[in-house]
Amino acid sequence: MKVLQRAKELEAAGHRIVHMEVGEPDFTTAAPIIEAARRALNSGYTHYSNAAGIEPLREAISEFCEQRYGIRVDRNRIFITPGASGGLNLLANLLIDPEDEILLADPAYPCNRNFIRLMGAIPRLVPVDQETGFQPSVQLLERNYSDRTSGLWLASPANPSGTIIDRQRLMDLQEWAVSKELHTVMDEIYHGLHFVEDLPSLLEVTDEGFVVNSFSKYFGMTGWRIGWIVVPEHCAERVNVLAQNLFIAASTIAQHAALAAFEPATMEIFESRRLAFRDRRNFLTQALRDIGFTIPVATEGAFYLYAGIEKFSDNSEEFCQRMLDQHGVAITPGTDFGEYQARRYVRFAFTTDMEDLKLGVERLQSALSS
Repeated sequence: MKVLQRAKELEAAGHRIVHMEVGEPDFTTAAPIIEAARRALNSGYTHYSNAAGIEPLREAISEFCEQRYGIRVDRNRIFITPGASGGLNLLANLLIDPEDEILLADPAYPCNRNFIRLMGAIPRLVPVDQETGFQPSVQLLERNYSDRTSGLWLASPANPSGTIIDRQRLMDLQEWAVSKELHTVMDEIYHGLHFVEDLPSLLEVTDEGFVVNSFSKYFGMTGWRIGWIVVPEHCAERVNVLAQNLFIAASTIAQHAALAAFEPATMEIFESRRLAFRDRRNFLTQALRDIGFTIPVATEGAFYLYAGIEKFSDNSEEFCQRMLDQHGVAITPGTDFGEYQARRYVRFAFTTDMEDLKLGVERLQSALSS
């Protein structure tokens, strides 16, 4: 956010900035979703919904899970939330007690650490790197486990690395968590924006896990602030009470709009955008490697490249500031995502169009060629 703020200041002063810092798709919300929102407004759907969300949307998500993963999730286990952030906040309140320790990958999405801290608990950062595909292994978790550990929070595809947890590793991690009597939370908000054949959901492995998803990334509804969580059946009643207390309900208009996301014509739009992201990934990966960045692990999902800058700098924050202030390219330092090797990495988000990506590459090439 600091990088984005500085980039906007430079733009206000007349500079053209190439934005590769923020994880927000550049595509506007698909037209069928916007039209569904208009119909909802004209029909008077402007009051609170149930805390769990409108039943047609929960049923649509249940059917979507069956189509995508081959499993049927009862809609009573599905809760609509104000974005994935609302879901993560709710699950933190549900699952975490003060002084608990929660295992998280380092690097990882930074807000998760803060949700844990807000509960008076301790985020235990598990160092991951290219050797582990920037995802935790059972051996690493075992090394960081203590008698205060109460949960394991995962993400696949991950931010900032764009790597996934494959099916065998996911089963191994969940088996280990069960053996330690830990809860498991899985961030799946980038599902759909993946570039591998098999991207398993935690829902395929267990009925006892907690899954967070969102309409923001694949479905392109960032500003609508709508997501969902799936919880074990025995938690549903408590989750409903927490939702009532934390946010009453997600936006009713956004919920009715999101129904259109599952229509075949809308899904075709999403698929065409996924292919555009794949093309951007392919271009940017090769271009950055040609300049001298190291990209040790291929992006398997999401829209990020986690790139090493060891050829150019040993300070990712200083490097990003220099690229922005002197060359008009906004990227995010690794220190935003954790501690382990964070000064050696930066994150590129290929959430801008190909023209801007090419301009950004040209500027980086010029800046770093010496």
